[in-house]
Amino acid sequence: MEYEQTVMQIIASSGEARSLSLKAVRIAREGKLEEAEELVKQAKEKLKDAHKVQTKLIQAEGRGEKAEVTMLMIHAQDHLMNALTVRELIVELIEEIKARLALQQQVKGTVN
Repeated sequence: MEYEQTVMQIIASSGEARSLSLKAVRIAREGKLEEAEELVKQAKEKLKDAHKVQTKLIQAEGRGEKAEVTMLMIHAQDHLMNALTVRELIVELIEEIKARLALQQQVKGTVN
């Protein structure tokens, strides 16, 4: 049972990181860049939490404590990799949004 709870920690932290990342890009589109950056930071912390749990499992296996590879563990790893990828893409999207907003400000300044 402890193994399943540990795996669920990876799923929960990864899922929260993904949600925070997606929320960040939505907020960034509204021009709330500081709030978006904070959400990205929170997502990174959740990913660190998931990675710590994953590392503990890897270290346990390195000590010879074999764990059963279950569908739940595969699902957890999938969640973690997906959340990492989403966060990286969101960081890039937010940079593009910042550039677009800056350009819009320049255009408004030129027109006025």
